[in-house]
Amino acid sequence: MGLNPEPDHRSRDAAHEGSEVIELLEVLWERGREAVPTGPVSPSQLRVLYALDRDEGINLRMLAEALGSASPSVSRLCDRLQATGFVERAPSPVSRRELELRLTSHGKAYLVDLRMRREQVLMSTIDAMPPKARRALLEGLRGFRSAAGRDGGVARPLRSTG
Repeated sequence: MGLNPEPDHRSRDAAHEGSEVIELLEVLWERGREAVPTGPVSPSQLRVLYALDRDEGINLRMLAEALGSASPSVSRLCDRLQATGFVERAPSPVSRRELELRLTSHGKAYLVDLRMRREQVLMSTIDAMPPKARRALLEGLRGFRSAAGRDGGVARPLRSTG
């Protein structure tokens, strides 16, 4: 059938290295999040902010589907984010029974600052790499993103990369 049930050792080695890199990225990523002056939001709240940044104006049901969560849980997350001034609910122009969810200017500013700080943390590490390794990393990440996109849409970009 074309599927190899036993991955070759290079795939296994790459998966092992990838796991270690992900753990390091989590530490670096968290450093960037902790440095944002408005204070950190929970990882679940951050997923909501990313989703609303990507799909502004979606309703609660669509947001819950996008996050793979139950609507009541997502509603509570939105309540907290609304209380912090990051999210606003507005009547839908399409249906009076629905509310649209949007990031406020405060929520958008938080994401801009967060992304900038995280990218600075990553850039300081990437800048320390030799040029050949940086090129290989870029090529590998593009290939990884492309391959992940074929497996159930998990690689949907959180924002455009320009």
